[in-house]
Amino acid sequence: ALLLLLLLLCSSWAPAPTASAAFAGPIRTVVVVVMENRSFDHMLGWMKRVNPAIDGVTGREWNPFNTTDPRSGKVFFGDGAHYVDPDPGHSFQAIREQVFGSADTSASQPPMNGFAQQARSMEDGGANANMSRDVMSGFRPEMVAVYEELVKEFAVVDRWFASVPASTQPNRLYVHSATSHGATGNVASLLIEGYPQRTIFENIHDAGLSFGIYYQNIPATLFYRNLRRLKFIPNFHRFDSTFKDHAASGRLPNYAVVEQRYVDSKQHPANDDHPSHDVYQGQLFVKQVYEALRAGPQWNQTLLVITYDEHGG
Repeated sequence: ALLLLLLLLCSSWAPAPTASAAFAGPIRTVVVVVMENRSFDHMLGWMKRVNPAIDGVTGREWNPFNTTDPRSGKVFFGDGAHYVDPDPGHSFQAIREQVFGSADTSASQPPMNGFAQQARSMEDGGANANMSRDVMSGFRPEMVAVYEELVKEFAVVDRWFASVPASTQPNRLYVHSATSHGATGNVASLLIEGYPQRTIFENIHDAGLSFGIYYQNIPATLFYRNLRRLKFIPNFHRFDSTFKDHAASGRLPNYAVVEQRYVDSKQHPANDDHPSHDVYQGQLFVKQVYEALRAGPQWNQTLLVITYDEHGG
């Protein structure tokens, strides 16, 4: 409670970006947005229709219903993705089956043929009766219109892979520290204790540069134990009340992390894209971030990076 109070008290203050370090290029500010649990093919695969150079999908890609039975039938990748509920499997064990087709990981090149099979194992005739087809489907460009416009104007990195075949927190730990500290799952006790590794935030601080974390309901970056130090409290800011203000006044730090609403409610729907959260809310969130940056005086020295934490789920 004390930590959250300090976050609220300090959320309106931000130092001006420092100029003490030499920069090799025009970029002075990097803004990082890490969305939740969607694959490249699912979200941007069909953007190949917008830009044929993208390593996306054509609809000829398929998975068998059963990797050991050639007569089991095929599921081809479609473009009719919609609201997904419940979310597909994304534990270490589920992902192993998805990418290798079984528990045998000896293949030098993962065949990526177990997605339909693993999803089918979750089907029960209820809400997830069509899970095997749901996971083999992506969004048409017009269904994620914000991304469609960004794809038309900016770079798309189509060979950027998840750091570890596991769930959310191991991959999020990698984002800012280049290691999951051995984690392959979301273990509550370890998250509460906090992970001890050094992060990019300390490196930036020690180099005389500035960083800021703009959060909505839970700052997941607090799972790094070092960020709980009192000296870093002023680096946390409420997104709704400060991000646009800092962008408009040219006070965004050298490294800015923008976190989503991970918790869903009727009054404040989640906007992190994690199934079963509506990607419409995620599109609105990305639009907010982009427009705030585009309207501010730092726009021509800012790099906005939008990615996802893990390979799917």
